[in-house]
Amino acid sequence: MKALLLYPELPYSFWSLKETCKISGRKTLLPPLGLLTAAALLPQDWEFRLVDLNTRPLSEADWDWADLVLVSGMIIQQNDILGLVREAKQRGKISVAGGPYVTSLPRAVLEAGVDFLVRGEGEVAIPYLVAALGQGQTGGVFEEDRKPDLTASPVPRFDLINFADYNDMSIQTSRGCPYDCEFCDIVNLFGRVPRYKAPEQVLRELETLYRLGWRRQVFISDDNFIGNKEHARSILTRMIPWNKSRGEPFGFYTQTSVNLGEDLSLIDLMTEANFSYVFLGVETPETEILRRSHKYHNLRQPLAESVGTINAKGLSLVGSFIIGFDHEKTGAGDRIYEFVEECNIPAVMLNLLEVLPNTRLWDRLEQEGRLLAGQTSGDFFDLSLNYLPTRPREEILAEYVRALDRIYEPSGYLARVYRYYLNTRPTRRALAVKKGDKAAVSPSPPRPHPDSNDKKLQSLITLIWRQGIRPSYRWQFWRQLLGIYRHNPSRLKTYLISCAIGENFFSLRKEILQKGIPGPWPEN
Repeated sequence: MKALLLYPELPYSFWSLKETCKISGRKTLLPPLGLLTAAALLPQDWEFRLVDLNTRPLSEADWDWADLVLVSGMIIQQNDILGLVREAKQRGKISVAGGPYVTSLPRAVLEAGVDFLVRGEGEVAIPYLVAALGQGQTGGVFEEDRKPDLTASPVPRFDLINFADYNDMSIQTSRGCPYDCEFCDIVNLFGRVPRYKAPEQVLRELETLYRLGWRRQVFISDDNFIGNKEHARSILTRMIPWNKSRGEPFGFYTQTSVNLGEDLSLIDLMTEANFSYVFLGVETPETEILRRSHKYHNLRQPLAESVGTINAKGLSLVGSFIIGFDHEKTGAGDRIYEFVEECNIPAVMLNLLEVLPNTRLWDRLEQEGRLLAGQTSGDFFDLSLNYLPTRPREEILAEYVRALDRIYEPSGYLARVYRYYLNTRPTRRALAVKKGDKAAVSPSPPRPHPDSNDKKLQSLITLIWRQGIRPSYRWQFWRQLLGIYRHNPSRLKTYLISCAIGENFFSLRKEILQKGIPGPWPEN
């Protein structure tokens, strides 16, 4: 069996990070981990070909080669998922669709003519597909609510991708989240009881990447890496010696809840394991909105205190915020901006609330008659709402655009990045040098990727052109660069990376401001 794995193009959004990829000379940010895992779960005597449409177009030769076409993706990719299913049908290819979008909203995929539809996690759902194909069935829907034991999950088929296409790599150590925020669909997709891979499995995946030649950042794509802190510690204590023994070839970043800021020893383990960034769901600085959304873990200690601790202890931060909650008061966008400035949060993901299928928020608004049919896009940059809010829609969108304009304004962004890294402690290596700890300063030398130095130089030149020569704020760029070099030199590299990440936000800001605020609005 020749299986063609197709991953649709991601629309332009926060997570595209297209400008970062341009600066680094890569084609896209991350590989399709779900499809790589599916390939490892399918019979290994099959032939596999993966086409990530973010890295190259789909050719006639690809279609001709395939016996079976498998498509997966997220809600934001729905149009292309449906298009690929229709094209497979027109070409007479057996089609299979699965993944988050298909699990959440299967009807449109069935209407597009998919042969086999797989809902649920691959470890328990794919065996049904394989059995049906073996029995000569021509179609079917396989639904599996049971959540698999991840200790049986195989190493993803990383060999199917071209590493040069990707800025970062990804692995997963757990699925599910112990919290039950009203607006989040993680509990629906993966459950409220987190499940874990054993530390040995995680090391096998890292070793596979290492042997295949990967030498850059690795995103640990868990829904909440610290959902079980003891599990996180067990992983980290094994990762630390593994990474150090190989000269620290990988840096890591992940998603965590804000209560990471309460656990200094856990932050220390993460930085020792070479974690550099964490993505935090702050959502809003307003305690009453957090309480109504059931995001109680953000209320355990002041948010600014948690963020400040994470900053001071050496982790960079990406903060996620949402505008459009029920009972939100006028000026929510300004309050988010003020909080971001107060805490010097460098990178900010500013979202318009979108009601996601099968969440508790979806169920509540459906009962209240406040869902707008056919408008769940997964793309808040289209400036649309798929529900009737509790305050004027025009007010919400105006505040969103104003906050995004202020947060992503280049000079203000760079000033925030500068303040953040001035307050970050020096790297462990710099502290060891100061203490004279030679063992901590000299790990085994890393094995650099053959093109790493050329790519780094190219990226630096591009960044200097974009921020140090061309724009009106170029003198700010050089003043701050000198300031970091003088006052916190060990953070210079991470500071420059954060400056480069800003190019994505500047581009998004320009696009949103050009769109303006749409209207008029449909009546319920």
